[in-house]
Amino acid sequence: MSPGALFDQISPHARVATALVPFLVAISLRLLLGKNRMTRAVLSLATMWFAINVLLAPYSVEMRRDIANLGGRFR
Repeated sequence: MSPGALFDQISPHARVATALVPFLVAISLRLLLGKNRMTRAVLSLATMWFAINVLLAPYSVEMRRDIANLGGRFR
C-alpha cells in the first residue's frame, strides 16, 4: 500500500484538517513565542506542507472522479 493510497482513504474533512492544523499551530506558536528562529522554521515548514496538500489535492482518486463528473452536473 502506497502512502498516497492511505491518504485517499480518509474523509475530505480530515484532509483539510491535515493540511490546515499544522499551519494554524505554527501561527499560534509565532504569536505566543514571538519572532525567532524556531518559529520561522516551523512556519516555513507548515506553509510548505499546506501548499503541497493544496497542490496535490486534484490528483487524489476522489477529486479526479469529481472533476470527471463535473460536466454531468451542468446538464
